[in-house]
Amino acid sequence: MSAARIAIVHERFTEYGGSEAVVAEFIKTWPGAPVFAPIADAPCTRALLTAAGLEVSEEGDSTEIPAAAAHLVRDSWLSRAYAASGRRSHAPLLPLVPRVLRGLPLRDEFDAVVVSHHAFATQAALATDAPVIAYVHSPARWAWDRAFRAREAGGVAGQAALTALGVMARRNELRAAPRLAHVVANSQAVADRVRDWWGLPASVVNPPVRVERFAPDPRVEREDFFLFAGRLVPYKRPDLAIRAARQAGVRLVILGDGRYRRQLESMAGPETVFLGAASDEVLQDMYRRCRALLMPGVEDFGIVPVEAMACGAPVLAVGEGGALDTVVPGISGEHVPAGSDDSVVAGFARLMRDFDPSAYHAETIRKHAATFSPESFRTRIADIVSRHSR
Repeated sequence: MSAARIAIVHERFTEYGGSEAVVAEFIKTWPGAPVFAPIADAPCTRALLTAAGLEVSEEGDSTEIPAAAAHLVRDSWLSRAYAASGRRSHAPLLPLVPRVLRGLPLRDEFDAVVVSHHAFATQAALATDAPVIAYVHSPARWAWDRAFRAREAGGVAGQAALTALGVMARRNELRAAPRLAHVVANSQAVADRVRDWWGLPASVVNPPVRVERFAPDPRVEREDFFLFAGRLVPYKRPDLAIRAARQAGVRLVILGDGRYRRQLESMAGPETVFLGAASDEVLQDMYRRCRALLMPGVEDFGIVPVEAMACGAPVLAVGEGGALDTVVPGISGEHVPAGSDDSVVAGFARLMRDFDPSAYHAETIRKHAATFSPESFRTRIADIVSRHSR
């Protein structure tokens, strides 16, 4: 029996993050499968190929996608438009992405199409008669969730633009939903959104976390500070971590950068220190030394908490979203009850003020983190796609 012919679709390669790590594991699962993306920026594509274990030559123009990868990552004219803009922002091109996805050459060549979806990728289902398996990081939260959209919009003009784009995203997601052979959600919270917003059932396969990069070090002692790590953007709610640290009178270290940083610095007290973006080596060191990692935002899944747990660090998280999949109270951390901002801040402050690191065991936490390994992810996703391929 010949190997299944699989195509992979992703919305854009403009920066490397958790969803791109998922695509890297797709490439490992189906070696040689073409990856279609309307917008593919060279640095992100190089990072993707490296993460997938493929050799990428640094010769030539680093702003161009490696010629050797042209058969693998297939972009569109939108990539040239993005490059011509000086790569300032992909946002103005987003309204054009669905049309490009619906025109992908997927009609007769493949046994299954696997899409990595944030807002538009399921439009590829309208370009093929093959079974389409959608791995959903989330339906477009900024399209369906008004409160989320208000936090992300950034002003009246941004709110108007995001609202208009949201109308299009909702319409497109609902148009493609009946064509999906199977939906895989990255957490139970996302599966609930797929049910509520698309009217479809979804199985859950948590995304891969490269836990092998992170490990406890028995020679390193935990120190007297809490840690927030991640992009400084509104939905991750670093503001709540800052407020909680001030209320509890405890030290907080913030690793990460983003458009929200200046505003956060203006509200922070002397107990909070900003260290900026960090390498994996610095992250690992901080995971090993912090009393606990804070996760005040509601994540679709949350890779950073699992990385911290791989280093034996407990996690204090709002008891919603992906934290319900990853944080086991009394074992790998604790949940703060969801509620108003003030109640969440009070909940974090109470846990931080009374926190006892000796109540948690690094090796037990790490064993829990290992259940989210890339190997486990590839096995589970390959089985699902095999069962739905033609």
